[in-house]
Amino acid sequence: MIKLVLMNSDEYQDYISSAIKGYAEEKVLSGNWSQEESISKAEEEYARLLPKGEKTENNFLYSIVKDDKSVGVIWLARLSDEKGYIYDINLFEKYRGYGYGKEAMKEIEKVGQELGMKKIGLHVFGHNKVARGLYDKLGYQTTNVLMEKEI
Repeated sequence: MIKLVLMNSDEYQDYISSAIKGYAEEKVLSGNWSQEESISKAEEEYARLLPKGEKTENNFLYSIVKDDKSVGVIWLARLSDEKGYIYDINLFEKYRGYGYGKEAMKEIEKVGQELGMKKIGLHVFGHNKVARGLYDKLGYQTTNVLMEKEI
């Protein structure tokens, strides 16, 4: 069984550096950004969303913990009184495939309910078929699909 533990400032610093790099890579993979601009654009995005880091109001950044080891991270934001948004869920490479992501999603839904949320949204890159499959199994419904073709 996993548990969610709010990040401290050291954990946040580790998280933010890897998150920026990972987000930049995803945006390049999906064709949204060029390699050259990706890191600076990702830094801008995180600075906008988390101006006070892990202490940014209405943002809840957790370490996903299994047997006293951090196995990943999950970030829930309150968008309104009734709506939350999962900006990030990331299991560290060696902990993938054990069901921890599914457990973390169920736990973050409980957190959302405790905060009074009635809905939680998220974004998944189209090329991330594993995550899309997980979200489908957990009952998340597709609300928008953006498609693109090189011509």
